[in-house]
Amino acid sequence: MKKKGLIWFFIVILVFLPACSTKLPEKDIKQAKKIEITISAAVSLDSALMEIKTQFEKTNKQIAILYNLGGSGALKQQIIQGAPADIFISASKDHFEELAIKGLIDEQNQTDLLSNQIVLITNKSKPAPLTNFKDLNKSGIKKVAIGTPATVPAGMYAKQTLQKLDIWDRLQSKIIQTKDVRQVLTYVETNSVDAGIVYMTDLKGSDKVKVVTVADEQSHEPIIYSAGIIKSSVKKKEVSLFYDYLQTPTARAIFKKYGFKVLD
Repeated sequence: MKKKGLIWFFIVILVFLPACSTKLPEKDIKQAKKIEITISAAVSLDSALMEIKTQFEKTNKQIAILYNLGGSGALKQQIIQGAPADIFISASKDHFEELAIKGLIDEQNQTDLLSNQIVLITNKSKPAPLTNFKDLNKSGIKKVAIGTPATVPAGMYAKQTLQKLDIWDRLQSKIIQTKDVRQVLTYVETNSVDAGIVYMTDLKGSDKVKVVTVADEQSHEPIIYSAGIIKSSVKKKEVSLFYDYLQTPTARAIFKKYGFKVLD
């Protein structure tokens, strides 16, 4: 009797054990196998980079692109402090070169990728009486939004432009500094400020603002978006695939679509 009892016990175990085990759905298994790479990039690139991500992942299904978007100065500080990043795309040559000098960028994998333009904008439905940058000094203009010059390249270029026109000091009581250019755009769209200074490419997809004027290229440092692989990245093969993809005709066409000038 004891022998028969043991046999039945093992039969029950064999029947019910598989039912108690868990099995990941096929979709989850495939997702778990993906290699994630992190791209720290200037927020002004977000729309273009999202489209590039979609196209890249179609042909590189084993890789998942994760973006960390923000002001280039803030991203630079994050990388210096050890935040995970595999590629850095900066809207400021200075911020990029600071990391390169510190030895944080791979010497063999860095390039000047794109250029942009600085523009003065106002609300489209309730425009401020502006025709040029010097009009910002008029008494009727109360608030002007720019990115924080120390951490937001567009803000730095805005400051340089206003300094070149000798009106920066006179505008201090009107200047509203923001965390990035997208916040400047939002302020102008909602009529929270009279005017803002952003990149030309930031206007893509917005029908609530209009361009007053474009800054003279001689009024500020050249606007260069530099890209490079972080030297400490441990996923060299996958990271190199995406880094190289950023320079392909497909990616270049997407950047141009969003208003960027592609550098040779």
